[in-house]
Amino acid sequence: MLKFIASDLDGTLLPPTKIMPPEIFGYIKKLKERGILFAPASGRQLPNLKKLFAPALDGIAIIAENGGLAWLGGRVIFRDPTPAEGVKYALGIIAGVKGVHPVLSCDDCAYYADDDERFVKTLLASYSSACKVGDLMEVADREEVIKISVWDEELAAEHGGIILPPLIKGLRTMISGRDWLDVSAPHANKGRAFNAILEHIGAGREESAAFGDHMNDYEMLCAAGKAYVTANAFPKLIETGVGEIIPSNRDSGVIKKLGEFLT
Repeated sequence: MLKFIASDLDGTLLPPTKIMPPEIFGYIKKLKERGILFAPASGRQLPNLKKLFAPALDGIAIIAENGGLAWLGGRVIFRDPTPAEGVKYALGIIAGVKGVHPVLSCDDCAYYADDDERFVKTLLASYSSACKVGDLMEVADREEVIKISVWDEELAAEHGGIILPPLIKGLRTMISGRDWLDVSAPHANKGRAFNAILEHIGAGREESAAFGDHMNDYEMLCAAGKAYVTANAFPKLIETGVGEIIPSNRDSGVIKKLGEFLT
């Protein structure tokens, strides 16, 4: 019997319009009534996810920052920060690459220093809590940074996703969206946060399920007893064979599978 279900958002639960399926809140309530905990699992920041799931906050867990944080019962129960020296090292390399813009993601706020108009517009559309500062290096010295999010002016898979990973050594640098990359501690991933929630609620791997569409979901899909990959997923994820293929996000694959769980 299932006790925990986690789903990625962009490209997975959310359709291409990025509008939350209205059915999800009814499904979350029904899952809770059956003793099944639901968690959005995203690269988004915790404040943004709390706002997005405000109608259901008393009945969900949250995996934020691509596994850097896990939240449950009104508090952070798991945190996997990036060491300050690693943050500053990565910022120095990112500064030397044209067309990429870093954001330091912390528990409750994201910090940025760039004035680029397109970047700021994209950032503020994605982050509920963001603050402009004069020096990101200074933030790294005084704040615990979960990860560095990097906005790419081009397709991340064709630009920053090619340039940055071989340059930033000793840290995990992954594409996390169409025009975003994440730089984090080498062991940070959604799977670790997923397992932390399982342990916290006293559930086993075989009592869990996860949905994803990109390589930053891979460890979470491996950690789950039942893994599902949307048909629109990144080809390399499909090639791993990590999960059962379900209909695409355009065709409400996650919603349909949740409906099956509840029948």
